Amino acid sequence: MLFGDFELDLQEQALRRSGEAVKIPGKIYQAMVVLIESPGDLVTRDQIRSRLWPRDVDLNYDANVNTTVNKLRQVLGDTSDGANFIQTIPRRGYSFVAPVRYADAPAAKANVEKKTEPMGSRVFVEIAEVLRSERARIWFTASVVTWVTAAILFAGMLLWHAHQGQSSVKSPAQIIDKGVADAR
Repeated sequence: MLFGDFELDLQEQALRRSGEAVKIPGKIYQAMVVLIESPGDLVTRDQIRSRLWPRDVDLNYDANVNTTVNKLRQVLGDTSDGANFIQTIPRRGYSFVAPVRYADAPAAKANVEKKTEPMGSRVFVEIAEVLRSERARIWFTASVVTWVTAAILFAGMLLWHAHQGQSSVKSPAQIIDKGVADAR
């Protein structure tokens, strides 16, 4: 991932600025990953907290989130004059505001991957890229729930209709018994 003068390598968990390695401690790196996964979207303080610290740890989460994001700003060179990378959304959270580009793999490596990678997995990779934002994940989840609910209702309607159809059709024995009862 590329933003500003920086390159973030998620596989190596490394940050480089203009090709030079930047030292970034673990929690600060994790906070950067949480923010950069949803560029331009609101990332709540609770989302950062839940990714960096488990709930059972007895910490002052607000102070830790503030400190971690401020240290990340220092690493990235953000100043109080202007937020080039991280914007504070008061009482809600933060947004990674710098444009993010995805680095292309070397051509030789990409050709090898295309030959060995099945078509279906590329579709899943493309879907994963689309679902990086919080808003997209919410809409995707809502649509899946809607389709599953519709499928369950449709199956229930078919079962109910089949059951109603069976109970309205009488066997010949029932018709004869009713005819005998009516004749008496």
